[in-house]
Amino acid sequence: MPESPIVRAVRCLEIGEWQTAHEIAQQDASSVGCWVHGIVHLVEGDLENAKYWYGRAHRTLPRGATAAAEIAALRATLADSPQ
Repeated sequence: MPESPIVRAVRCLEIGEWQTAHEIAQQDASSVGCWVHGIVHLVEGDLENAKYWYGRAHRTLPRGATAAAEIAALRATLADSPQ
């Protein structure tokens, strides 16, 4: 079964390919796509932009959030939902 674009974006984030993850996220306006987009900006250190995308994802950017923790949370959320 082919990998979904969002799963690919998460995998890219996990291995440090945030630019590829960003390109994928820009093509997905879903709340999960916006969450990925927010994490990309968290990785970049652009917290204002990250907050914007977290808002679009209907999520609050956790205080003191690390990209690694958010990637793990996103991965767990995807594992719990049907693909």
